[in-house]
Amino acid sequence: MTRSELRKMLEDIKNQKLDIDAAIDKLKTLPYEDLGYAKVDHHRAIRKGFPEVIFCQGKTADQVVGIMRRLCSNNKTILGTRASREIYGAVKSVFQDAEYSELGRTIVVSRGEKPPAKGNILVMSAGTADLPVAEEAAITAEVMGNNVIRCYDVGVAGIHRLLDKMETIRWAHVIIVVAGMEGALASVVGGLADQPVIAVPTSIGYGASFNGLAALLCMLNSCASGVSVVNIDNGFGAAAMANAITQLIMEAKS
Repeated sequence: MTRSELRKMLEDIKNQKLDIDAAIDKLKTLPYEDLGYAKVDHHRAIRKGFPEVIFCQGKTADQVVGIMRRLCSNNKTILGTRASREIYGAVKSVFQDAEYSELGRTIVVSRGEKPPAKGNILVMSAGTADLPVAEEAAITAEVMGNNVIRCYDVGVAGIHRLLDKMETIRWAHVIIVVAGMEGALASVVGGLADQPVIAVPTSIGYGASFNGLAALLCMLNSCASGVSVVNIDNGFGAAAMANAITQLIMEAKS
């Protein structure tokens, strides 16, 4: 249940279009539903503006399908992240319209109305090897109702590729920068843009990159202002933060 749906239900009660017992029935699964192996958070759409997202890694196919059944029962679009093709096959057998991104490792089951468009999010990657994390971020931002432009392989090893994208940079309300190796792209973009920059270090690089630790430390020590950092390979977390910012922008405009 979303905020708008809750508001409508309360207005229907006020206007005597809905009786108390029917309203209680609608609310009976709030705030969560206990499946034994998982407590499904039906209240999250009210708090966060988007339903609970399923982190598929480490879960069995049956667990993912079971959680998705309960979340989809409320007629909401559901996102699964870090999903293997095996998990997708199990979901597809139940939800024929499920969409899978091999690159981003995401599953999307679309239900109900699309969320209203919020803001503009630009997802940038330093290299092609960073694309799995970048796509996770881009797909998450799109599913949450944002306009997304992808700008990939514009790392500092060929900085002219980045400088050619200044018009696209100016279009964005929020910029997500995904980079491995030394993670320098986030600082460069932060120095060029006046928008919030959310930096995502990736575990891409040779031995001294320490599976993304070098990029993480580089981004945390950025001398550019307005750069925040999420955890290594956390494209979803970056998109969720960007979505929170664009949601506030749209609310301020309304």
